[in-house]
Amino acid sequence: MAVAFHQSENSESLCGGAAFARPDYDRAMRQGAGEVIYGEGKTAEQIAAIASSLMGAGQPRVLTTRVDAKKADAVAALWSDDGGIAPCAYYETARLVVFGGMPAPDGDGVVAIACAGTSDLPVAEEAALTAEFLGNEVRRFYDVGVAGIHRLLDVADELRAARVVVAVAGMEGALASVVGGLVSAPVIAVPTSVGYGASFGGVTALLAMLNSCASGVSVVNIDNGFGAAFQASAINHLNSRQG
Repeated sequence: MAVAFHQSENSESLCGGAAFARPDYDRAMRQGAGEVIYGEGKTAEQIAAIASSLMGAGQPRVLTTRVDAKKADAVAALWSDDGGIAPCAYYETARLVVFGGMPAPDGDGVVAIACAGTSDLPVAEEAALTAEFLGNEVRRFYDVGVAGIHRLLDVADELRAARVVVAVAGMEGALASVVGGLVSAPVIAVPTSVGYGASFGGVTALLAMLNSCASGVSVVNIDNGFGAAFQASAINHLNSRQG
């Protein structure tokens, strides 16, 4: 679901003279991507004010992560049609708010998102949309978990063609190791909190991925689709950002 809304005139003043935030206007120059707002724990007013401040300073687009639908509606209420500098869209499954739209891809190749099961989709979509926001061509390969490994093997050639693969899985987290044994590209493993009691909220998948016997597998934190996508984007832009 995508809901369009626009910046409010007074959202800049909500920063209160940096009373609650000090936006990093130079991050794109240092890291190749502008500041991202972590939405959980922030109010709608704070999110709108920070986004307005960043865009007012010249950042062309702003990503906000971990925003539930109720908070997104509140942000929408603060964003009006009266001359705002950019449209805004909410992606409910991924819980992302994107101010300013998605850019055209400018990376070196494809970022593949391999997701074990439908229950892992919120994390996988956070990774996929974040990667697109950062200027990557993304291919999604969903419901390719090891319980039906033929589904993964059916897309093995497409995974091998990717510049980097993000493997998202809960339960025992085996997907990352299997993908790591099939491809030569870097594999970034994302453990999710999906699973029954002994999965310990994703700790079992995390430890399994950390102990993978497949070479070239790195691991981010539990449910951290954003972190995996950011790392994947850095890999996918190594050539285009040289010099």
